[in-house]
Amino acid sequence: MARSERWREPARAIPLHWGNYADRYGFGLVLIIGGGIQLQGSDTYTLEFLLFGTAATALGWSILPARGWRRLLAVVPATGQIWLVLTGPLSMWTLVVPYLCWLLVRHRPPLSYLTAVLPVANGMVIPFFFTEYSGMPAALAISIAVFVASAWLARLIAASARVHSTPQAKFR
Repeated sequence: MARSERWREPARAIPLHWGNYADRYGFGLVLIIGGGIQLQGSDTYTLEFLLFGTAATALGWSILPARGWRRLLAVVPATGQIWLVLTGPLSMWTLVVPYLCWLLVRHRPPLSYLTAVLPVANGMVIPFFFTEYSGMPAALAISIAVFVASAWLARLIAASARVHSTPQAKFR
């Protein structure tokens, strides 16, 4: 395959109004993950963690390199979902919400959305092993590993699809 024909992340080709791709991608990921972890560390005595974690997560989704409507559409459901995980390991299936938002923001083709089955299946299996909130660190670690593996699988599907379209159609 010629170098010019190699698959490239669709979001890399988007003209950004500020910053560069690598910085926005890196800082966005750090804010999303860090905000989610900070929010999970809250309790009735550290309510400020809820505020800062929520704000960091929303900001992270807002700065990821993608078309504006995709980022805006992802902010509310993905940020709201991290509150659902506060209920414990029984809610791991809800990680499919930010996963679908991730696919949207990363401009993945429709076929790659089939990989959402993996986070849902993980969420259905996890409660057999972890039911109390004390099992949350292990449940979250396993769920994040499934999330990341699913995202890479979706990327492979996108790369193998090699859909050549006009730049206007590519960034809807």
